[in-house]
Parts: sequence; structure tokens; C-alpha cells
Amino acid sequence: MLNKIKETADFIRSKVSQLPEVAVILGSGLGNLADNMDVKAEIDYHDIPNFPVSTVAGHAGKLIFGFLGGKYIMAMKGRFHYYEGYDMKQVTFPVRVMKDLGVKTLFVSNAAGGMNKEFRVGDVMVITDHINLFPENPLRGKNYEELGTRFPAMTEAYKKYLINYADEIADAEGLRLMHGVYVGTPGPTFETPAEYEYFRIIGGDAVGMSTVPEVIVANHAGMDVFGLSVITDLGGKDIDYVPTHEEVQQAAEKASPVMVKLITSLLSRLN
Repeated sequence: MLNKIKETADFIRSKVSQLPEVAVILGSGLGNLADNMDVKAEIDYHDIPNFPVSTVAGHAGKLIFGFLGGKYIMAMKGRFHYYEGYDMKQVTFPVRVMKDLGVKTLFVSNAAGGMNKEFRVGDVMVITDHINLFPENPLRGKNYEELGTRFPAMTEAYKKYLINYADEIADAEGLRLMHGVYVGTPGPTFETPAEYEYFRIIGGDAVGMSTVPEVIVANHAGMDVFGLSVITDLGGKDIDYVPTHEEVQQAAEKASPVMVKLITSLLSRLN
């Protein structure tokens, strides 16, 4: 693994003139953030050694380097999911490469189904914590001390100072910004009404099929993490609506202006 991380990071170094300290993982329908960047370089996943390739509609499959909010960042336009058949090491490999490149802060975003009764379709939720229901932890197996400690703490997986910044921005801009716990599941099926209710009872506010593995690895690597979910559908025992993937993408795209505003303003606040 260490050799693969180095090989991939060295390849990326050879393709860009500047290295980022901030990275953003763009989820379903949220690739519009890249349209607001002053792009300096793009690399297709197909061309990157050891990189998986995104197979999901709405995930473009590019690394983008450029300026946003006055900061030079690296954006993943398209991520990898456990349900695509990748193992957890492959799903989280890009986060390992980010760390090798010098990334210190990671922003993650996703589309999620909401079970909090206060949520509406199109809401943006700041992730305050998560519940991991994936069948495998990405840190399972041999631990490399070069990458992080054997038993990393997850008590502040999503940094409070970044959440506070987001709240201040939302107040100043008059943005509706929700808070909640994200439940990570393997997918690819959408949840049954009973599952939505179960996730709500155990403390979840939104559920999705990504993010948790990357956040675990980012914390293992000592990065500061901030997460956002777009609530693209609602579920529970009193709701019989069945979303399609296309509708999820459309709802995420409608919420994109709020996402772009938050992330851009957050970037401008980072030292």
C-alpha cells in the first residue's frame, strides 16, 4: 500500500505546479462546485496509476486543481463507492494520496435521504457525526504507523471549529442550514420505510452510501474534516415515495448554490 500511495502521489506531483493543503470530495450532482473554480490542472482518473474509476452516473471521474475562495485546492469530481464492488482500501485510496500530497483539511459532500421530520427536500445538512453501518472498516488489516495510529479516536470526526464557521456564514447570508448525524450504509438499494425508521430511532438524521469510509481514513491520517449532505429525498414509515437516482441528482443540483456558497466562504476563512 505504501508503495502504491507514493507512486500515485509522485505521478500527480509531476502533473501539477502547486500542491494543495485542502481537498474537496464532490458527491452526486454536486460537481457544479468545480465550475466556480479557477482551474489550473485536470487529471482523468483513467490516467492516474492505482486509481479506481468511478462507474456511477453523475460522477465525472477527474481530479481538478485550482483556486476557490482564495485557496488553492484539489477537488475529486466523482468518488468511489463500496457498492460498486471496490473494497474499502480502494474506496479510501484517494484520501491516502491526498495526505501524501500535503492535504490537511478535507471537505466531503454527498446526497442523502432524510428521516429527520424537520427536513425538507433540498435542505443542506452539516454533518455533526456519523454512524458507521458498513460491513467493513477501512482500517481493518495491517496498520502502517506512517499513515496513522492503530486505534484512532473518532470523538470529533467532523471538526467543531469548521461547523461553527459554517453556522456563522449561514447566519450572515440568511441560509437555511440543518445539522445532523449521517448514517453510512453499503447500498446500492434505497432504504425501506422500516430501515428509515430504524436509522431515525438509533440517532440518524440522514442516510447515504458514502462518506463514512473517507472520513474514517482522513481522521486516521490526522486531517480536519467538514461534511455536508444535500437532502435529496425523505423516508420513513409514513412516506411511500420511491426516489430514482435521476431525481436524487436533480435535487442535489438545485441545492448546489448553497453548497458552493458555504464551501467557498469556508475556504476563505481557513488560515
